[in-house]
Amino acid sequence: MALKWVAKAIVQKTISFFPYREKLNYLFQKYVTRGIDLDDTHFAYKIQAASDHLKYMQKYAHNGILCSQAVLELGTGWYPVVPVAMFLSGTMSVTSIDIRPWMTKKSILISLEKFIEWKNNGKLDEYLPAINQLRWSELLSLVENRENITKQDLLDKLNLRTMVCSANRTGLPDQSFDFICSNNTFEHIYPEMLGAILSEFKRLMKPDGMMSHHIDMSDHFAHFDSGISIYNFLKFSRKKWAMIDNRIQPQNRLRYSDYIAMYSRLKIPVTETKIWEGNVAELTKLNIAPEFAYYSARDLAISHAYIVSRYLN
Repeated sequence: MALKWVAKAIVQKTISFFPYREKLNYLFQKYVTRGIDLDDTHFAYKIQAASDHLKYMQKYAHNGILCSQAVLELGTGWYPVVPVAMFLSGTMSVTSIDIRPWMTKKSILISLEKFIEWKNNGKLDEYLPAINQLRWSELLSLVENRENITKQDLLDKLNLRTMVCSANRTGLPDQSFDFICSNNTFEHIYPEMLGAILSEFKRLMKPDGMMSHHIDMSDHFAHFDSGISIYNFLKFSRKKWAMIDNRIQPQNRLRYSDYIAMYSRLKIPVTETKIWEGNVAELTKLNIAPEFAYYSARDLAISHAYIVSRYLN
């Protein structure tokens, strides 16, 4: 019987009722689950997402001229891998939004050091084949002078602005951004709020801008516990899932068709998608909750997706 995920669920559910729950969860993930270390696996996942976003940007936005692109990222997190990749690729600026100030000077420097490590061993070029050399020199200088610079110095040099706010009410001017992106963030936002955020993105998008969002629709407890299926959370009714889910890392359990329907309802174009089909055979081994009975097996099985929107307002 798989128990690791149950233990993690209980701990996070308990932590979610405490003051300073984000700090407690940080310590839990750092020292117990080891879920926030920027190891090669974690970095590879993030740099692949950055590479994908940049390819979509080059394909659809302003004829691929990156130096004019103002970018908005949803979900800053601890490590600014995507913003740094965009900085190195020549984008004008990145504004990154999160509900908590996770990023620190140390986590920024850890990210920069990982870029240098991957550049030195030849792996970075596979993901970022057109690095701006002046900006690469700037990155090296930041790491070299790490003792004499502040977190704000780092952000300024990287053309990165961070905002701690709810993404449905940013207070930013209309039509501020050419490109809006996120990575593994949508699945943590409940539908009503996600709809409000997408509506805000419509307001912030320039008339010929675009969006690219990567969504992980798998059970995130399976990332920690290999003894359960990535579809494990589909076994639970809404009532039971509400008892398991937590406010620290909620999982909305929306399926691919739900996201597409939300885009349609909000009149957001779906220009291109890329989906991971998942494993229907694995899914059929589980006793799926009645709430998911009307979904097709293929729809339920889709584990990840990119949804790309090109605006032509």
